[in-house]
Amino acid sequence: MTERAPKPKLTLILASPRGFCAGVDRAIQIVETAIEKFGPPVYVRHEIVHNRFVVETLERKGAIFVEELDEVPEGARVIFSAHGVPKSVPEAAKARELIYFDATCPLVSKVHVEAERHHERGLDIILIGHAGHPEVIGTMGQLPEGTVRLVETVADAEAFEPRDPAKLAFVTQTTLSIDDTAEIVAVLRRRFPKIVGPHKEDICYATTNRQEAVKAIAPRADAVIVIGAPNSSNSMRLVEVAERSGCAKSMLVQRAADIDWAALGHPRTVGLTAGASAPDVLVDEVIAAFREHFDVTVEDVEAARESVQFKLPRALAG
Repeated sequence: MTERAPKPKLTLILASPRGFCAGVDRAIQIVETAIEKFGPPVYVRHEIVHNRFVVETLERKGAIFVEELDEVPEGARVIFSAHGVPKSVPEAAKARELIYFDATCPLVSKVHVEAERHHERGLDIILIGHAGHPEVIGTMGQLPEGTVRLVETVADAEAFEPRDPAKLAFVTQTTLSIDDTAEIVAVLRRRFPKIVGPHKEDICYATTNRQEAVKAIAPRADAVIVIGAPNSSNSMRLVEVAERSGCAKSMLVQRAADIDWAALGHPRTVGLTAGASAPDVLVDEVIAAFREHFDVTVEDVEAARESVQFKLPRALAG
C-alpha cells in the first residue's frame, strides 16, 4: 500500500477584525425579525447586504428580494437595504401604502444628516465615492438633484470647479480606501482652504479596522485571500490594500469553491480576511478547504477590538 505524501506546511494568518460589522448584523436581524414577527413573505429592496450566501439564506427563510418597489404588492412589508436609499424611495412606499422598515446602517444615515446640514447652511456638497454604488445613489438622493457632486479620484478633485470656492463641504462613502480618500481630501483642502469636512471621519470604523488588519498581515503573506462579493466596495478595497501593503498575490473569493489553487501556487504563508458583509461560516469553509490541501497552522492577528452594536427599529424591537 502506497503511503500518501505529507501535506505541505502552511501558516494561515487570520486578520482580525474580519467579517460582519454592526451595520450588516443589524440589517440581517431586521429581515429575520420581520419574518418571525409578521410571517413570510417580507420583501427587500435590493440585496440587504452585498453577499449572495446571506441573500440566499434569507430567501430560504421567506425574504423576497426585488429591484424596485413596483415589484412589491400593495400593503406588503418591505425593507430597505443597509446601503441607504434616496428620499424618493420611502416617499414612493408611503404613496403605495407599503409598510416599510429602513435597514440603512446608522453610520450611512450619519452621512445623510451631514449632507442635509451642509445644504441648509447654503453649502455645495462634494461626495467622495464610487459612481453607481447603492450608498452613493442613496446619499446623493437625500438632496435636490445637482446639489451633491461626485468626486471619485485625485484627478477629479484637481479638475473640480465649484460655483463658489468659499461655500463647499465634503462627505464620503463609508466603505472607501482610507489612503485613497486621504489623498483626495488633501487635494480638496489645498485647492479650497475653506471647505468644510465631517466632524468625525465618514469612513466607518469597520472599514478602517479591516483595512488596518490587512495592512498588518499582508507584508508577511505569500498570498492574501479576501472573502467577499465583487460588488462589495469594502471587500474590493481590502484586496487593493493587501496589494499596496506588499502582497502582490491578493485575490477575492465568494466561497471556498472559488479558490484558484493553481494560481495560489506553493505558498508557505497565506493571509485570510473577510469583507464586512461576509459571515463567519464562509471563513470556516475556506479554512477547511486549506486543511484539505495543506498541513495548516492558524495564527490570529488582532489589529483592533470591536464592541459596536446598533439597535433594531422600534417597530421590530422587543
